[in-house]
Amino acid sequence: MTQIAKALLVDDRRENLMALEAILQGLPVQSVAVESGEAALKQLLVDDFAVILLDAQMPDMDGFETASHIKRRERTRHVPIIFLTAADRDAQLALRGYQVGAVDYLTKPFDPWVLRAKVSVFVELWVKTRQLAAQSDLVRERDTQWRRLTDAVDEATTLLRSDDPESRDRAVRLLEQARWGNTS
Repeated sequence: MTQIAKALLVDDRRENLMALEAILQGLPVQSVAVESGEAALKQLLVDDFAVILLDAQMPDMDGFETASHIKRRERTRHVPIIFLTAADRDAQLALRGYQVGAVDYLTKPFDPWVLRAKVSVFVELWVKTRQLAAQSDLVRERDTQWRRLTDAVDEATTLLRSDDPESRDRAVRLLEQARWGNTS
């Protein structure tokens, strides 16, 4: 089952969200747009995201506070955050963004192609991470099967060394079960 990467777009202005959705259109990512930090935190409880595009300046809970909450949660602390802000190039705001865990900080107006490129990189990393996790699960499953098979062969070998015909029959059954993956 292939899961599509998602990007969480967080901005208190609907027109900014629509612009972000348009910028990301055509990328292998599903946009999920919310209009507040609180809504973003709720969305992060139910979905996994490859990247978060977060407006730094919002009413109530601003982007910095939202990012702090995101980075405190075990489930979301590794999701990359790109801050977007209309504020002028205030170095203190950018520094504050990096301090709360952002991987980047872009001021508006920004080049949409640069944003697309950055999101593409995080989507690709998310996909590769999922693939590695699936491969790791498969390796663990095969290791478990190998251990069961080895245990069955060891037990069968012990049984075959005895002179008891019932033990030999049990050894044959064990080996047949192991051959067909029915060891338990």
